[in-house]
Amino acid sequence: MIKFSVLFCVAVVVAVFLSSAIAAEEEKLSKNDENIKVYKRLIPADVLRDFPGMCFASTRCATVEPGKTWDLTPFCGRSTCVQSEDNPAKLLELVEDCGPLPLTNEKCKLDTDKTNKTASFPFCCPKFTCEPGVTLEYPEVPKDEPKKE
Repeated sequence: MIKFSVLFCVAVVVAVFLSSAIAAEEEKLSKNDENIKVYKRLIPADVLRDFPGMCFASTRCATVEPGKTWDLTPFCGRSTCVQSEDNPAKLLELVEDCGPLPLTNEKCKLDTDKTNKTASFPFCCPKFTCEPGVTLEYPEVPKDEPKKE
């Protein structure tokens, strides 16, 4: 019994150490990545007929209540289940992700040392390094036009 207690205490100490190390790493990343752009868009939510009033999170294969957020792993992003202001019976999904990749530029390269695909959003977004004086250009993101009915 004493061996189990000692092993349990060691496991707790290791877990606390790892969680504080991860939090410190993410805090360091957030200070270095102040220019991360987050793209947001509202789309119609997936809703299962047996679970009306809840969004279906396909990346988790789970239902989510309005106001709740889930990550989009294995993709870099997160979504939130939102009730439409116009029609409270309609659910929307607020998708937040890294947006489109920049246009190809021979003077800018994906920085594989700084990009961490397994980090939590938005720290999983790709990072690029460009030669001095060069800035990345991004494709124009079309704005959704209101549908005429």
